[in-house]
Amino acid sequence: MTPATSAPGATPATTPGPARSRFVVPVLAFCGVVVAVMQTLVVPLLPHVPELTGASAGAAGWLVTVTLLTGAVFTPVLGRVGDMYGKRRVLLASLGVLTLGSVLCAVSSDIGVLITGRALQGAALAVIPLGISIIRDELPAERVLPSIALMSSTLGIGAAIGLPLAAVVTENFDWHTMFWASAALGLLDLALVLWIVPESAVRSPGRFDVPGTLGLAAVLVGVLLAITQGSGWGWTSPLTLGLLGASAAVGLVWGRYELRTPSPIMDLRVSARPAVLLTNLAALFIGFSFYANSLVTAQLVQEPTSTGYGLGASIVVSGLCLLPGGLAMVALSPLSARISATYGARTALALAAVVMTLGYVVRFFTTHSLWLIVAGATVVACGTAIAYSALPALVMRAVAVSETASANGLNTLMRSVGQACCSAVVTAVLARLTFVTPGGPAPTLRAYLLIFLVAAGAALVALAATLLLPSDRPGRDAPRDGDRTGGTVAVSPSTSATRGNA
Repeated sequence: MTPATSAPGATPATTPGPARSRFVVPVLAFCGVVVAVMQTLVVPLLPHVPELTGASAGAAGWLVTVTLLTGAVFTPVLGRVGDMYGKRRVLLASLGVLTLGSVLCAVSSDIGVLITGRALQGAALAVIPLGISIIRDELPAERVLPSIALMSSTLGIGAAIGLPLAAVVTENFDWHTMFWASAALGLLDLALVLWIVPESAVRSPGRFDVPGTLGLAAVLVGVLLAITQGSGWGWTSPLTLGLLGASAAVGLVWGRYELRTPSPIMDLRVSARPAVLLTNLAALFIGFSFYANSLVTAQLVQEPTSTGYGLGASIVVSGLCLLPGGLAMVALSPLSARISATYGARTALALAAVVMTLGYVVRFFTTHSLWLIVAGATVVACGTAIAYSALPALVMRAVAVSETASANGLNTLMRSVGQACCSAVVTAVLARLTFVTPGGPAPTLRAYLLIFLVAAGAALVALAATLLLPSDRPGRDAPRDGDRTGGTVAVSPSTSATRGNA
């Protein structure tokens, strides 16, 4: 593996003064929250999209699906581009794309334009791994863990606060307003990054892998389309099986190519190391378990009282049920960083999986009380906060500093794949386990309880993967992040060579 290098001619021209440098982490975290909010922005609007745009319900569903697809494809790719050509530069480009997508959605009611705008918004998900990488490059050692804990948690924080905010806008204003608001936030992000965030001089040399990028995109799109659309097409339909088969075939060719190219878009040898592989596996199941909490809570409390278990809550109330969890995630980020620093990120991630499991146990027995539902959802969110804070710390211990953005991009991708799988499972369970009520067909209570059990099982699988990781407790023999010189992370040639031969 090539050691981290500085870009030829790179200068600290964009480095902020001492007064502004203290705002680097808050600005990056704010960018992460804004991007994460975009992922759930349209969820309260989906039932109304057909009447507002004249589109079919299937077309309306693409407002969520296309964001998932572009986020999955562009997150690892832009992470690699940031490692090679400059993280701040790619961060600005991502925020620009998000703003453009928001404007497209704000000025049109045409479903095709809306889907295009949502695709652009999804591509900005790379902001989170890019922010983590900038933090690792620019901050002194004692500030890195707490800062990446907060940055990583923004993915969950934004999702938790995005639903209630979008619900309030949908209930009280013209629906285009939320896209104008997201465009304004995107412009504010751009201005803050230009003013506050420095460009890192750390670079990963090499040529951009165009064939590898196209192959990765083909594999991800095929797999995620099959997962997200399988319940509608039929899991054994020729289209679903054909997409999975084609993705597997392309994946084999792509993997062979990536192992042979000198500068791959994804270093499969690094990804196959137990420390990286198991961390990404844990991220997939943590993403699954977290997303079940977000998907099911709002729908459960909105179920009509005629079901015998529903509370008949409004869209706004159902969204607000997730807000305490979002606030808890903000509060717990520093605690998670302290746990990782004192006991190791492996211990923090194991604790998170246990907390999430206990949260679903609470949810299993408390479906008839709004406050107990909120309490159970908040416990799951607390576990998610600790997990999302620990995951990038584990990734950074296992890769060279020059690959931080791309490695964290892959880890973020695994969380997104877990969320996609969760969405498919939740949709299938709620559609299959139904009964007839005075208001029409509705999911049974058993369907929701089954989802809680599956989500708890996913958290337990994440726990098992975590326990197989090598110990990283401070004071024990474990690979270190690298040497720090001049306040910037740098990996010594000997350390880099050791990692490359692992």
